[in-house]
Amino acid sequence: MQHNIFTSMRSLKMMDGCKGGQVFALHPSGTTTTGGGGGSSVGEKFLQHLQDHLRVNSIRSKSMRNFQNVQVYNTPVLAEALAIYGLPQTDLIEPHIEACLKSVNFVETLADLYRRMGGCSQSVKSGMFLEQCAIIRGLPDPKLFRRSLRSARQHAVDVHSKVVLSAWLRYERREDELVGTSSMDCCGRHMECPRTALVPGYNPESVYDPCVCLRSPREEGDVEFSMGDENCSTSEEDCDMSFCIGDEEVRCSRFSIASLSRPFETMLYGSFMESRREKINFSQNGFSVKAMRAAEMFSRTKSVYSLEPEVVLELLSLANKFCCEEMKSACDAYLASMASDMERAILLIEYGLEETAYLLVAACLQVFLRELPDSMNNPNVVNFFCSSVARERLAVVGHASFLLYSFLSHVAMEDDMKSNVTVMLLERLGECAAEGWQKQLAFHQLGCVMLERKEYKDAQNWFEAAVEAGHIYSTVGVARTKYKRGHKYSAYKLMNSLISDYTPSGWMYQERSLYCNGKEMMMDLDTATELEPTLLYPYKYRAVSLLEEDKIGAAISEIDKIIGFKVSPDCLELRAWFLISLEDYEGALRDVRAILTLDPAYMMFHGKLHGDNLVELLRHHVQQWSQADCWMQLYDRWSSVDDIGSLAVVHHMLANDPGKSLLLFRQSLLLLRLNCHKAAMRSLRLARNHATSEHERLVYEGWISYDTGHREEALAKAEDAILIQRSFEAFFLKAYALTDPDSNLDPDSSLYVIQLLEEALRCPSDGLRKGQALSNLGSIYVDCGKLDLAADCYMNALDIKHSRAHQGLARVFHLKNLRKAAYDEMTKLIEKARYNASAYEKRSEYCDRDMAKSDLSMATQLDPLRTYPYRYRAAVLMDDHKEAEAISELTKAIAFKPDLQLLHLRAAFHDSMGDFISTLRDCEAALCLDPSHADTLELYHRARERANEHHT
Repeated sequence: MQHNIFTSMRSLKMMDGCKGGQVFALHPSGTTTTGGGGGSSVGEKFLQHLQDHLRVNSIRSKSMRNFQNVQVYNTPVLAEALAIYGLPQTDLIEPHIEACLKSVNFVETLADLYRRMGGCSQSVKSGMFLEQCAIIRGLPDPKLFRRSLRSARQHAVDVHSKVVLSAWLRYERREDELVGTSSMDCCGRHMECPRTALVPGYNPESVYDPCVCLRSPREEGDVEFSMGDENCSTSEEDCDMSFCIGDEEVRCSRFSIASLSRPFETMLYGSFMESRREKINFSQNGFSVKAMRAAEMFSRTKSVYSLEPEVVLELLSLANKFCCEEMKSACDAYLASMASDMERAILLIEYGLEETAYLLVAACLQVFLRELPDSMNNPNVVNFFCSSVARERLAVVGHASFLLYSFLSHVAMEDDMKSNVTVMLLERLGECAAEGWQKQLAFHQLGCVMLERKEYKDAQNWFEAAVEAGHIYSTVGVARTKYKRGHKYSAYKLMNSLISDYTPSGWMYQERSLYCNGKEMMMDLDTATELEPTLLYPYKYRAVSLLEEDKIGAAISEIDKIIGFKVSPDCLELRAWFLISLEDYEGALRDVRAILTLDPAYMMFHGKLHGDNLVELLRHHVQQWSQADCWMQLYDRWSSVDDIGSLAVVHHMLANDPGKSLLLFRQSLLLLRLNCHKAAMRSLRLARNHATSEHERLVYEGWISYDTGHREEALAKAEDAILIQRSFEAFFLKAYALTDPDSNLDPDSSLYVIQLLEEALRCPSDGLRKGQALSNLGSIYVDCGKLDLAADCYMNALDIKHSRAHQGLARVFHLKNLRKAAYDEMTKLIEKARYNASAYEKRSEYCDRDMAKSDLSMATQLDPLRTYPYRYRAAVLMDDHKEAEAISELTKAIAFKPDLQLLHLRAAFHDSMGDFISTLRDCEAALCLDPSHADTLELYHRARERANEHHT
């Protein structure tokens, strides 16, 4: 029966049949009608056949598995969904073109950037870090991008750059999603403070200073009060002239007014008639009496802070007309301080642009940028950025830059890649591009957007422009658009030439595979996976091909390979399709729930059905769990290191209790373990928003600070939370932040962390969290040499099903020279864990070389992103004097994961071989990723000295 169903689904080509209007309409009675067109009787028979099949299967599943409360009344709806949307097909999937800079020699690109940074002046250093942001944007670790962005802000010189970069840092943390915060609030960090951003000047060390917002309000009040005191009237004897406006006179000091600008000085002391008059008619200049009195007051006090805003606006115009630079600056600063919200900023920016008020426009831009992405939904804001005329207006006042449009286009592409706003912003980005890398990025991104919009001719033109600017990766876009326009052989030749001209990469073979057939295509896909195992498309294509051959089990095994180390919604969706085909509705529901955790807005079935709707369809075919059942299921999956299964259970629990901050926090922990940082931070922000107490909110804010690289803030939040309530999570957060990998704990600090974890364990919590705390406590005991206490901790953790404690206990056994016991302990973890690549890696440390090679080979097969196996194999090869093979082993991994440790080790190998040029290159690339890495710095300086000696 199963074979017939799949044959029918493929033969009907339901996806093609559903491109028109409604194909099936479901009546309340459960019968179907066809929605026009021929061939409807075939569709009806097939649908009825599938409905019957699913109904029978549901009943069979109920009797076999002894499920309770399984409901089968919605079977026709699920059948209809399957019939309409069909099974996945190979011609409906294609690889994604990355919309970022991608080098054909990434290591050399990093090294070159590091060298240029070392020799550049302070004035351009911020721009160099922006280039670094663009280069490393495609790497999976978000910390690298944030570090580069912070460095760019640290070295920013002008107000414009400070405003944009501060807002960008805020956007990366998505603080707009935190309930109860304002976009103009200071988070306490100097480099992200909206007020500090408006202060010009280069002072990179100031980013470590306390924020100016921490000053007491009294200080600022005193300043304004003193300014107000100066608004005293001029004594009559000091006034020697008047400006007449209508029937009123404004008495002034000729000298004071003349000191405002050269034009006034020329008027009052030059050869003009006004220089000899006591009364000057000023009625024809278009300024009010209030404005002239304000000018007179400023000529004495040099302050405008006691004036009304509308008067200052007019005074700004007067200052512009008569070139009063000091007065203009004062007005500019005063009005900039008024731009505190969206409504005011929209009003004031027009004045700023008209009067070329640099600081005022900067302040208004800051409001717009710190309100992103919401502000892009305001047409009044969009109008200030999108058109060429808008860019030119900003350029006149010094606020149109590649940096600005890089930020705006990045936000727009994340929001809607196909929108007209995205296209216009990228066009402005191209207009601002001056350097080669800037043109490469702008043109390539325009090509990607046009490709998404199916405007293939324009896309090809932009990709070709990017290639001409030096971005070789854009050749992929040229080939793809040629293929879309019907020139398949031309696309094949283009990729073939690319593979011949450069060191082959996985993405090159992946792209060429699109333009091949049969065995040649599969060979290219296999080569792509061998060179770059993190590419998703080859796994997806092979899996769907196996499905088309009715080898569903093999298809699931294929897609499981990539899901095992790189979780993504599209791969989980494929597996869900396969599992539905196998009638494994539990497994399908698990994957769909995991998908919605990663992306709550995800659309299934080629973007035709929302994931929530599919959950509703599937859940009637599986056992219904109570919240207590869910907790039991969560314990079981957590114990078996089944993070995807755990995610699905938490998603189920949140459906019953959507505001439970505790569950959202657990969700974030699971997502972090799966390296899904963006989704994890979203869950953590939701946990903070749903916190029911100040104490709970502080804990979650502490984790947000820690996970975004602000350890000291995390510690402060933890301490504040402990003062309110002594809780497990507050003590655990503080202990975790103190044991940061970048911090070296001395004996006293270790003792303090032990005390914190012991305090945490005395507080109420569930076994899932206590198991983690016991494991962490055991690790600290091991570092302190207290092995028996460590063993007790790990055993207690295992008693409450914290399976990862096997790893810690194995370490204790190893340190006690009980190597066999350590090996056996890791074997237990391998047997328990659903995803066990790390367990194989750790077990390799407790066996002989041959067995270690076997375990590490398995670890690489399960998770090629783990770097230790490559480093171990390379070290063994170096010990065996197989230097070239050792270098090759590291190079293979660096090609798809340019990791700091891998680069450092390869540099050390090159150094031992006397290859100083390669040593310097790898050191420079590593230092570009982490400029403070002590071992690499030492090796780099030593290699430079040797290279200099060699040349002399």
